Amino acid sequence: MLQGIRVLELGQVLSAPFAGAIMGDLGAEVLKIERVEGGDDARRMGPDFRHGDALTFHMFNRNKQSIALDLKSAEGLAAFETLAASADIVIHNLRPGVPEALGIDGPALTARHPHLIYCAISAFGHIGPMADRPGYEPLIQAYSGLSSCNGGPDDPPMRLGVAVCDQGTGMWVVIGALAALQRRHTTGKGCIVTASLLETALVWAAQRGDMWINQGAMPPKHRSGHPALVPYEAFDAADGPFIICCGNDRLFAKLAAALGKPDWAEDPRFATNRARLTNKTTLTVLMTEILRLVPRAEWIERLEAVGVPAAPINTLPEALAEPQALALGILQDVPGEDYRLTGAAISFDGVRPAIRTAAPRLGTGNAAVLSR
Repeated sequence: MLQGIRVLELGQVLSAPFAGAIMGDLGAEVLKIERVEGGDDARRMGPDFRHGDALTFHMFNRNKQSIALDLKSAEGLAAFETLAASADIVIHNLRPGVPEALGIDGPALTARHPHLIYCAISAFGHIGPMADRPGYEPLIQAYSGLSSCNGGPDDPPMRLGVAVCDQGTGMWVVIGALAALQRRHTTGKGCIVTASLLETALVWAAQRGDMWINQGAMPPKHRSGHPALVPYEAFDAADGPFIICCGNDRLFAKLAAALGKPDWAEDPRFATNRARLTNKTTLTVLMTEILRLVPRAEWIERLEAVGVPAAPINTLPEALAEPQALALGILQDVPGEDYRLTGAAISFDGVRPAIRTAAPRLGTGNAAVLSR
């Protein structure tokens, strides 16, 4: 899809490397610019998985070539400048102040190369009193209020178990870069795209944040539930937990019938979602007493038969072994290697972009790329 597009990625650990990996998955030529000594810190984030590098590095650096440059040297900067002249997109998550010190910040680089789409990722944003502060995923989740939304009503704030801010910011950058590419087709000029972990976190939390701004109250916390829909959460069956999602009154009527309580659909306490919100505790107790009597596989089969969304609460190993996950083929073999990685979460004409190459060893692209 992006064949013929050259991307320079000055990425550390996750957000910019993830953006670069998406670009690589979509067919772009991604040149990962790394420090001569040690390269991306992610290479050492964990024990040696393959070729001296940690598994994390292999995950987010497939479909790239590694160019090792000393950007503090005149020779290294000159090589980078040559690459920038031939590139379409630059992506970085360098520490604030570093691009300016090197003379490769957005205004400077796009002034020299007006065609460039320059994508800068930061922790707190490109403006404001904290623009120059660095940050990491758990810090941003805490600062943004995202951690305070997680868990149940009596739980302390807790981090989400995955890097939603880092990876989400990488996705926003790709969206911005693709939009800028489209604009360049008509104007001939690139632009500067900025995104940050904080902005991503605030967008992810917007459903709750906007409720606070506009209604003056925060919705209650639910471990698995929804502040505006009932029933829409996890329940215990006889042998394990599963989740039921009734997104409207029609689905609730089907659920009530499947539970052997068709009269609930006419009961003024439960007939509408707003009534169920008011009487949630009563309904939850009644449902719990019924649901715990039957194994969850049987409940899921009954509910699916009438069109009520339900699913087991799987562990990750269970989820990856599900026939649906296997049918999607999202786990892909890495060419020339003995391991598999999760591929891109998108398909074109029914075909998922392939992992073409494994994560590169440090500097292995220097000779071929710089000689061109």
